Amino acid sequence: MDDLSFSLKALTQRVADGSFATRANRHRGLQAMAGELRQLGFRLPAATSLKPKHIDALVGHWKAEGVTDATIRNRLGWARWWAEQINKPGLVPASNERFGLAERTPYQGSKARKADAATLARVKDERIKLALQLEAAFGLRREEALKFRPQISDRGRYLALVPSTTKGGRYREIPLTHPRQRELLEEVRRVAGDGSLVPAGMTYRDYLQRYKHQTRAAGLGQAHGLRHGYAQWRYKVLTGWDCPARGGPTIERMTADQERRDRSVRLAISRELGHGRLAVVDTYLGRRRSPKEGRAA
Repeated sequence: MDDLSFSLKALTQRVADGSFATRANRHRGLQAMAGELRQLGFRLPAATSLKPKHIDALVGHWKAEGVTDATIRNRLGWARWWAEQINKPGLVPASNERFGLAERTPYQGSKARKADAATLARVKDERIKLALQLEAAFGLRREEALKFRPQISDRGRYLALVPSTTKGGRYREIPLTHPRQRELLEEVRRVAGDGSLVPAGMTYRDYLQRYKHQTRAAGLGQAHGLRHGYAQWRYKVLTGWDCPARGGPTIERMTADQERRDRSVRLAISRELGHGRLAVVDTYLGRRRSPKEGRAA
């Protein structure tokens, strides 16, 4: 292991923000970057030695190797985290346009799923069943649901998700707006007690394998579609009409007031899902504009 790889390893171990999967992927990604920089002839003595020329060299190398724009965008996300941790937040431009990357495709059809009674009946583990219901009722990711601790996160009128369980280490709040959400939280509290839905004596990694097996058997795959269902439900609650993914109007068919409402609601839902950008939520709700009218604002 060279100096840069060792320095990056120490950095990722010291800054433990984000979920287990986020940290593991970030560590692997940064170690790969260190190896590529070495292959390109750069000998960085430490993580703090990162400069814009190194990022440009990496992007140029990835493009020459035929790496897709989507993968490069993901890798640049790790590079931005690296730059932030060494107090150089502007080193990697916030916009990917600087690198000539294609825009991500925001919507490819609705992927919403429901945790209905028939589906849940095929899930044998009570804790996994509750995790799926948390995903559907609050738009949680699977790791957030499995690690959910009501004693810590249940604040009465809202849930507070702590950075150690969220993707990217982003704290966020999700409002309670329906009686069924409160009933579900009480069920989770009854089963989990002071802990999480990961049973005592099991690691998250081991329990995740059981989760994957049971959700596949129930026909839910990775169950990410439950988050899509939550987003679409919230959109209708907050606007009064269906989102485009469910056949609702795009902004060409809205009044000026409705368009402003659409934008405000999409931003709110994006924050509840742990994103914060308008374009990302198009994946869940459908494009704001119809494709023939151009990209979303």
